[in-house]
Amino acid sequence: MSFAFHRPESLDAAIAFAREQGDAARFLAGGTDLLIQINRGRIAPKHLISLAGLGLDTIGETPTGYVIGAMATHEAVVNHPGFQTTLTALTQASAVIGGRQVRNIATVGGNIVNASPAADLVPVLLALDATVELRGAAGTRSMPLDRFLVERGRTDRRPEEILTAVGFDKPPAESATWFLKAGRRKAMEISVICVAAHLVRGGKARIAIGAAASRTVRMPDAEALVEKQGAAAFREAGRIAADAVAPIDDVRASARYRKLLVATLVERALLACADRIAGGEA
Repeated sequence: MSFAFHRPESLDAAIAFAREQGDAARFLAGGTDLLIQINRGRIAPKHLISLAGLGLDTIGETPTGYVIGAMATHEAVVNHPGFQTTLTALTQASAVIGGRQVRNIATVGGNIVNASPAADLVPVLLALDATVELRGAAGTRSMPLDRFLVERGRTDRRPEEILTAVGFDKPPAESATWFLKAGRRKAMEISVICVAAHLVRGGKARIAIGAAASRTVRMPDAEALVEKQGAAAFREAGRIAADAVAPIDDVRASARYRKLLVATLVERALLACADRIAGGEA
């Protein structure tokens, strides 16, 4: 493993250098996945461009929403005061990403750009209708996270672009979020299936699932049923979601077992949201 390490003084300098080096360069956020890929010989960049110290590590609040900088760590998400009630799914998902040492280094932006179908935080962000912001040589652009994700390991990011932030609206009153993860052990484990739900009393329902397809996916048909029929449709929503996914067989679980998990976890996540709304905990 041999590469040159660069620490630019500005985003523009980072972008310019990445554009100059092309495929030979990679941006380095937390590095918890990138360095593993390099060690295993899956990629061999000649240049690593650090994004540390460029002002991308903040979690900001506006009157209508939140903006999480791409370099914000998962531990920062776990401890953020604004995410402890209605947005508890964010803390639940970030809390199961590796151990504390990993969470203090691994970043939100890295979790998104890596485009792993099993990324734990991404289903929550999808359930919140999150939007990503990217900055490149042509300027800044934004798009829905659902459109940014293409398939396993692929996003709509251009080679010299930096994902700078992800944002979402504050949930309305009487709403709740919930995240559930199934793995072969309780900690430091890649998801067999993970599910996020966002429910608004008498209104919007959002369901997103990880590790069940070639990318993290939303479940629009299941969402529409819940919006129409409410709590009476939670179990059927789980069945619809299970029918819609296309998981794989691997050493951690069979495709059939993953479908059963989807049905169960979708129902449980929706029930948890409904219970929190009813109990005034949202």
